Amino acid sequence: MADYKFNISSNEYLPLRDVVFNTLRDAILTGKLEPGERLMENQLAEKLGVSRTPIREALRMLEIENLVELTPRKGAQVLDMSKKDVIDILEVREVLEGLGTQLACQKMTPEALQELKKTQLELEKATKEGNVEKMANSDEHFHDIIFLSTENEKLIQIFNNLRIQLYRYRMAHVKLESGMKNIIAQHHRLLEAIEQKDAKAGEALAKEHIQYHAKFILDVLQKKE
Repeated sequence: MADYKFNISSNEYLPLRDVVFNTLRDAILTGKLEPGERLMENQLAEKLGVSRTPIREALRMLEIENLVELTPRKGAQVLDMSKKDVIDILEVREVLEGLGTQLACQKMTPEALQELKKTQLELEKATKEGNVEKMANSDEHFHDIIFLSTENEKLIQIFNNLRIQLYRYRMAHVKLESGMKNIIAQHHRLLEAIEQKDAKAGEALAKEHIQYHAKFILDVLQKKE
């Protein structure tokens, strides 16, 4: 049996298919399952202690998120992204972040603004402690709050799908101390624009923030070539 370096994430409130999906997605995004690695249904079922049905359903869900490729008679394989894939996603993400922040400047409630400030403090604390997982989660939560404030379900859905595909590269970014200092400074400027309800400045700052991430991610890809 393949030596898969992860265990099932239990959650009694979710269907087994979703538990398996979350487990496999987390393993892919954190690098426990690497690009090109094959995912065999029978071996995964044995490893996770479930039947093959939820494994099959979870793999189909991962295919929709472009994290795995399903090939007839060959099974599933963890997908890597080409440079063009990443550029395509970043171009769309830049526009989405601009629109999302623009709308958040207009719609964010005082309660959500306080949550945004709290999340920023958590990010700074995690950075000082060098806790990479908390840094990544706080950074993601910061942007979640902004997009949830738009109250636009279609925008939120598209944003979430693109964010997941880039998570592997963002994890690499938060490990760099210089990168996190810049991210924290950019977040402060975004917070100020949202607090002042300056939609024009918020849109411009959000796009600039993604352009900064894009440069780092493309540098990483360049080094892999």
